[in-house]
Amino acid sequence: MTDSSIASPRVNNSPVQHQPPVSKLAIRSWMLFDWAAQPFFTVVITFIFGPYFVSRLAEDAVQGQAAWGYTVTIAGVIIALLAPILGAVADATGARKRWIAFFALIKITALLLLWFAAPGSALWLPMVCVICAMVAAEFSILFNDSMMPRLIPAQDIGRVSNLAWGLGYLGGLVVLFSVLLLLAGSPETGKTLLGIKPLFGLDATQGEDARITGPYAALWYLIFIVPMFLFTPDSHGGVSLLRAISGTLRELKSTLAEAMQRKSLLRFLLARMVYQDGVNGLLALGGTFAASMFGWQTIEMGIYGILLLVVAIGGCAYAGRLDAQLGSKTVVLMSLLLLIVATFGIVSTGPGYSLFGWVSLSTADSGGLFATAAEKVYIGFGLLIGIAFGPVQASSRAYLARSVNADEAGRYFGLYALSGRATAFLAPMAVASLTLYADSARIGMSALLVFLIAGLWLLLKTPYPALRAS
Repeated sequence: MTDSSIASPRVNNSPVQHQPPVSKLAIRSWMLFDWAAQPFFTVVITFIFGPYFVSRLAEDAVQGQAAWGYTVTIAGVIIALLAPILGAVADATGARKRWIAFFALIKITALLLLWFAAPGSALWLPMVCVICAMVAAEFSILFNDSMMPRLIPAQDIGRVSNLAWGLGYLGGLVVLFSVLLLLAGSPETGKTLLGIKPLFGLDATQGEDARITGPYAALWYLIFIVPMFLFTPDSHGGVSLLRAISGTLRELKSTLAEAMQRKSLLRFLLARMVYQDGVNGLLALGGTFAASMFGWQTIEMGIYGILLLVVAIGGCAYAGRLDAQLGSKTVVLMSLLLLIVATFGIVSTGPGYSLFGWVSLSTADSGGLFATAAEKVYIGFGLLIGIAFGPVQASSRAYLARSVNADEAGRYFGLYALSGRATAFLAPMAVASLTLYADSARIGMSALLVFLIAGLWLLLKTPYPALRAS
């Protein structure tokens, strides 16, 4: 990370918020939270456990994708209902770390229990655990994100946010790579990519290579959130928790009324509400779709994930510079365009064709991993997702952090979380329901295009918001 005292170009004509100086160690410890948190989304939600749930726990891929979609839907509804309330409570009490610790306990416990999701077992246990872990993870992110305006000068927020997000993807890459090298054995050979037997005697035929990702992500999170607790300063001096809770609904009503008067900020939140639905759907369902489409197992899914994460890290690093030069809105718009192209590509590609049959592909099996032409084309479109899905979220976070003052950050990051989850159940529900109705995972996934295109259109018409006068 670069020295935060070095000035960067102003990109939205907002006044710089003057905060007490914060040490590099404090900021880097805050950034390490993304390193700690991202492996849950990487190995559990997207690339390992989610595809295992769909392709090996469920009776068939259609039923599995529907069940996974409804799992994500339920988590999204809970997050949408509680996020703005918790954000207001955080502002009132001042402290964020106690909330992060509370939700860390829930997340870690839920992830540990995923070990018991063996083939042939009921789906309700992993569904409940994933719901609890997703809710706890999102609320922890809310409180961590709301610390940004007090830690980072406004002119550096976009760069630091993208660097932190890229660091998170690097953490996900390390965990995913270690799973493939040390823990996940091929069902045919029983050996990992290193050519050794999986550590701890894990049996791939019993799904242990996928089930271990829950406890692994839990341990990783527990270890690497410690620096944030030790070195990143927290806010103090707020009211008691009971008084904060009693005044939260009144505060929330006031925040909503205030947001209605800040038209450009409100329009940004509405745009994000729509496009983030599509992004969430891609993150939660993209891996399961690939697994069901091509029959990919843990090894294939893991390598696919590594490829996406490598380009995601580069995408975040480059987007951090673009954010400083062009502004957060431009980075988000560019990322959405890439996601639209990529989503159209993956839903239009199948065995022997791409672009819904406009392009014919060879069905010959060349041997090894990703042996058919369709699989290679699918990966190409997937790499576009890898480039874009970090910057679209990191620069959205920076966009809001630039747009609010430090003393209102918790409230507005609560609304920000609400905007990312208020209708988040719609995308996975649309995918799940359309999948069941059409009996086609491909048709179900095409619903995500509606959210991405509509969000792009709304954001194009949204000016940068200005900071509220202190």
